[in-house]
Amino acid sequence: MFKKFTVFGCMALLLLNICGCAVLLAGGAAGAGTAVWLSGKLTQEFHAPYGRTISAAETALKSLGLGIKKQEKEAAVTQFRSEYTDGKEVWVDIRKITEDSTKVEVRVGTVSPDKQAADRILKKIQSYL
Repeated sequence: MFKKFTVFGCMALLLLNICGCAVLLAGGAAGAGTAVWLSGKLTQEFHAPYGRTISAAETALKSLGLGIKKQEKEAAVTQFRSEYTDGKEVWVDIRKITEDSTKVEVRVGTVSPDKQAADRILKKIQSYL
């Protein structure tokens, strides 16, 4: 019985993984500038240098009244951690794609991610670019 549940669980995870790839491909086909909601994150590519995108994200969070609790920066990835006005955690990940393009991922909340709040943050970042 346990073996059947294990096999079923693995098959379900595989199916979810395949569906996620299809959604990602569909979002990529839509082109840059279109935000994609995938796995609880709102993702968008920008035609802006990495450093400029980092500055825009920092300014956007501060202008929304979201203090930066933690910032981790590596060569090609920067993550901001904050807290939304209703207490939900906020993650903003910025990844360098090329010298002139970046990918920004915004997640608000852990258990039930808030797409509207993530969209507000992403649009604010875009306004500072």
